[in-house]
Amino acid sequence: MKALLSRQPGGPDTLTLEDVPDPQPGRGEVRIRVRAVGVNFPDLLIIQDLYQIKPPRPFSPGGELAGVVEVLGEGVTTLKTGDRVLVSPVRSAMAEMAIAQAGNCWKIPDAMPFDQAAALLMTYGTSQHALQDRAHLKAGETLLVLGAGGGVGLAAVELGKAMGARVIAAASSPEKLALAREHGADQGVQYAQGPLDKNAARALTDSFKAACGAQGAHVIYDAIGGDYSEAALRAIAWQGRHLVVGFTAGIPKLPLNLPLLKGCEIVGVFWGEFTQRNPALHAANVAALMTLYLDGKIKPAVTERFALARGGEAIARLGSRSARGKIVVTVD
Repeated sequence: MKALLSRQPGGPDTLTLEDVPDPQPGRGEVRIRVRAVGVNFPDLLIIQDLYQIKPPRPFSPGGELAGVVEVLGEGVTTLKTGDRVLVSPVRSAMAEMAIAQAGNCWKIPDAMPFDQAAALLMTYGTSQHALQDRAHLKAGETLLVLGAGGGVGLAAVELGKAMGARVIAAASSPEKLALAREHGADQGVQYAQGPLDKNAARALTDSFKAACGAQGAHVIYDAIGGDYSEAALRAIAWQGRHLVVGFTAGIPKLPLNLPLLKGCEIVGVFWGEFTQRNPALHAANVAALMTLYLDGKIKPAVTERFALARGGEAIARLGSRSARGKIVVTVD
């Protein structure tokens, strides 16, 4: 089979498409014929050895996929060959075949295209866990979403609306804000790309406060980090919840007097670890997401598709912060 491999730490240009032996599933595993792979920010970090998980090389990037069950390993009874599934978390997904734990495979309806399936679980699972399990978002509250034009941000916008919140989308371009509005955002705030000086940060806080209203943001969904985190935190409501989801703009340094003055919480969100530590709740969450999808309340915004040989370009697009919605690598 062909696989996109990382043989040394580096950027997307270091990835090579190579022929490798077909993988064989072990006990409790299945082999998937890959049809689509969701591209996520950790893919950019993991090939540079900047992620918390450092798999032995060579490996393929890709942490979520959709495809067809091809071979069953010993002891697998919950799946059969020919089942259409999405799989996450998984490793080395950017290949024609991938090995997955049977317990991480979720059957998908015939009406769900493979590209949308591959774009569903990591982004919507992360945002669902963040808003529901960590922030306990309530109907009528104001949700401020940083990075609202990206994959997890758009998922947070849709899920926030489905949960009855008023959603303020924040993004770096009019095009990203327009996409967020298409997916249900009530209002938008555009911010500049790059580091913010004190005046720019103060102006951004004022924009957040104006959009969120007198009480401020009850929940802040922060997938950006950098200088944007403090600017948003200064606009949080009394006893609000600031969700730490990601750091595409860098790891922020927050003054801890702000949580004291606001009586607020800074809450970490690590969806991958959650899925391992609480599989029963994770399974219930996945079932809820499938219902929301079939009811038309959520729909992954797949805006770009790249062939497997161009998987490095797909990851580079995400790293440039110019991508909107979700990027998917397709495998014929």
